[in-house]
Amino acid sequence: MAGPGAQPPPAPLLIACALRIERAALRSAARPAGATATVLRTGMGPRAAERAVARTLERPGMAGAAVLATGFCAGLVPGMHPGDLVVADETRDPHGTVRCTGTRLLAEALALALPGRTVHTGALTGSDHVVRGQERARLRATGAVAVDMESAATLWTATRGARTPAGEGRPVAAVRVIVDAPEHELVRIGTVRGGISAFRVLRALLPAFHEWHRSSLLPRR
Repeated sequence: MAGPGAQPPPAPLLIACALRIERAALRSAARPAGATATVLRTGMGPRAAERAVARTLERPGMAGAAVLATGFCAGLVPGMHPGDLVVADETRDPHGTVRCTGTRLLAEALALALPGRTVHTGALTGSDHVVRGQERARLRATGAVAVDMESAATLWTATRGARTPAGEGRPVAAVRVIVDAPEHELVRIGTVRGGISAFRVLRALLPAFHEWHRSSLLPRR
């Protein structure tokens, strides 16, 4: 038992992804010394993400956990390429918009972790299905730069009434690796398994995630 005046343990980091291949990349990645995180595979789709994240955040010790949604996504902007990174400044879905925490710091940390890799920053929109053809252009017209099925649901679930022990909103972020872009459209989601380059990119992101988490534990000004 901690004595009087003892500091509570730091809030944990929850990294949420949908696919087995995404979880495999994250679990096989090297971690900075002393860094820990819970890697949660939610399953595909917004409803699966909502259920899995809600259950996990109800576990003992997860109060105030920082939540980061990651995995693969579809880019919406012409000129994007598979292997590019998307850092959300906000996520959107029918529930509403969730502003992300520490977007600039996270983008800078990712640029250092993967020098030469293009990092896009902007709105990440949610969908309940794989986006194709003209729908991609319609979503781009809303100002979004990329789309996936779980990030918006993950962050919306994470921020519902959530507060850290210090009374602040829960830190949340979303980082995605593009595997599908306007000029590089996938035939089917199963072809992601052949995306060795995207797998390696996702695997290299973990140090930046932990740097973002470390910064989120500092007092906010």
